[in-house]
Amino acid sequence: MSKKSIGHKKVICQCLSILPTDEFACPLLNYDYDKLSVDSLLKIFVAAQIGKWESYADIEEKIRSDKKLREALNLPSISGSQLSRRINELPTEIAQSFFLKVVYILRDLTKNYKGIDSTIGKLSIVDSTHIKLPPQLCDWAYVTKGWNVVKMHTRLVVLSENVSFPDKILPSTGNVSDFESTDVLIEKSDTTYVMDRGYPSNKNLNDWLEQEIHFVVRLSKNFKFVARENYNITNSVVQKDCKVLVYPSKRPARLVEFIDEDGKLYRLLTTRFDLTADEIMDIYRYRWMIETFFKWIKQHLRIIKIWSTKPQGMWNQMFIALAAYCLSLIVQIKSKTKKTLWEVLRALRTYMFKTWASFLKELHPKKMKTSKGRQKIPIVKEKQDIFVGTIARIKPQKRK
Repeated sequence: MSKKSIGHKKVICQCLSILPTDEFACPLLNYDYDKLSVDSLLKIFVAAQIGKWESYADIEEKIRSDKKLREALNLPSISGSQLSRRINELPTEIAQSFFLKVVYILRDLTKNYKGIDSTIGKLSIVDSTHIKLPPQLCDWAYVTKGWNVVKMHTRLVVLSENVSFPDKILPSTGNVSDFESTDVLIEKSDTTYVMDRGYPSNKNLNDWLEQEIHFVVRLSKNFKFVARENYNITNSVVQKDCKVLVYPSKRPARLVEFIDEDGKLYRLLTTRFDLTADEIMDIYRYRWMIETFFKWIKQHLRIIKIWSTKPQGMWNQMFIALAAYCLSLIVQIKSKTKKTLWEVLRALRTYMFKTWASFLKELHPKKMKTSKGRQKIPIVKEKQDIFVGTIARIKPQKRK
């Protein structure tokens, strides 16, 4: 396809063509589904997440209104009930495989990124967020009275101050604790894992040390260690910096304790002996990026607006919503725009059914003239009564 034809292609069709869905069009995979194939289903729900389409009726209307979109989806007709039924029936293994394929594209695009800086390197922040469900429809997600939730345990890869994306998640019911997700999310790689107090246990710590996994993790007061070697402290907020042994394996680790600006004590255990105490503290402070990420997807991708009240439908929504996030980031990186990810997503929504060329023009606006021109001498106006007219009834205020 020529650059000219791509430029005239609609934005939504161009975005959907990026998605790696070819293998999901396999006839064996779609044997019982003549109209709505798996690849079309995945594309529809990614488009729904990007476009912020609010309901099945809204999705049906958007698809029916645009011929080019129907052609891109290879879909002559669609109904909301069909979408609802198929998203609940779709095996979650397929949704997960689709998400990982999108992540692979993103990894290839960002393979030259070195991380926060050359010293710290890449970070993988692990945390979870919950999505509240209606109690009367989701007994299977019961945690406590009035609290029916699912969790999305997430691993967020941080490649720079501005580029981060989820590369692995574990969907679960709300009663699965954080430390129970580590067997899926923590694995040996060229990254440093950053975690809060919910993740370390004696077993987890010993497993990570045995596997030589780099980590910076906050500890609760319950963990006790015996210092073997104290290091020089050069920062007044650092209370302790020492080498300790983790029992029962007696493997060495490093303990850094510091007090923040509010006087709160933090205890960090790490395997990064090559960094200063200040750099260890900086690594832990980057943990806020996953909180920002959770807020972003809930606010802008509306992951809290559920498509289904069934477990499989919920898990599928998580994987597809994150695939939409990664797709937006792919567009941002490929277009080389200076706009933020939210500005790119907003432009995708505005230009969704317009041409790709017009969308790129929005991402790369021409510089406006910065001169203020002639400056007029300000005219001082007399104070005027802001209440004008005869209709409203105004009672004068009495001021003390």
